[in-house]
Amino acid sequence: MGGEKGAAGTQDPRRQFAEECRSARELYPSCPLNQTQLARMVRTSKSSISRVETCKGPIPPDLPALLDEVFATDGTFKRLYEEAVAQSFPSMYRRRMALERSAVVIREWSPTIVPGLFQTADYARAVFTGGAPRASDDEVTAFIANRLTRRAILDGDAPPDVRAVLCESVLRRRLCPPDVMRRQLAALLKDGERSTVRIQILPWDAPAHLFADWPVTLLTSPSHVATVCVENYRTAGIVDDPDHVRTALRTYDELTSDALSARDSARLIAKQMETLS
Repeated sequence: MGGEKGAAGTQDPRRQFAEECRSARELYPSCPLNQTQLARMVRTSKSSISRVETCKGPIPPDLPALLDEVFATDGTFKRLYEEAVAQSFPSMYRRRMALERSAVVIREWSPTIVPGLFQTADYARAVFTGGAPRASDDEVTAFIANRLTRRAILDGDAPPDVRAVLCESVLRRRLCPPDVMRRQLAALLKDGERSTVRIQILPWDAPAHLFADWPVTLLTSPSHVATVCVENYRTAGIVDDPDHVRTALRTYDELTSDALSARDSARLIAKQMETLS
């Protein structure tokens, strides 16, 4: 069940996903399944299965796990889905996503918005459409699906330790309707309850620091090598020079020292939620 070769001689994971789905359906042990039967088993519509098998539109983010369960494929569809999502991003982001998927520690700093790992679908939609008001419905749907795929990192069998420091302005900004922001803050609180996640808020009156102007992610590999990822308008930079990485790690330590404790941060998030009711 091999996929079509791309320009670089590698298999297209999106097309391979489609072919694996069709093949697994037609070779189902008890008897071949039609699209309607498979759709019923994975709790979706026949048209959704048809679109998946003809590579029309994004793969629904909850479908890969259900297909792996129905076909007992031990994560094959989940892996292909993650590869397809990564490939849909511009090349400058692909290395960053690969590093993120394999990281054992993820340190996030955001001065303006809730980081992608913690975004709800409605919040992600508001952020994306605010920056791309002419985006088509398909583009918006694909962005949200891709964004939510990143959250799978938090739910894996061996999730990384995630540390996030957010500027207080992240809580205050009205980037979306109040009900959407309230649900986003509630989701942030819930994620902060995970044993592998710590979320801290940096107060408005904290001292100036090296990361003040842009979001920064520090990713630590299983071999304990750290990489710094910095994003600006239409660009993404990956820094692995040891001296710069040490400076970034030191800056992050300073941020966590100046930030509220995780407990006090949760109280502040909850208090901000009350203002949105």
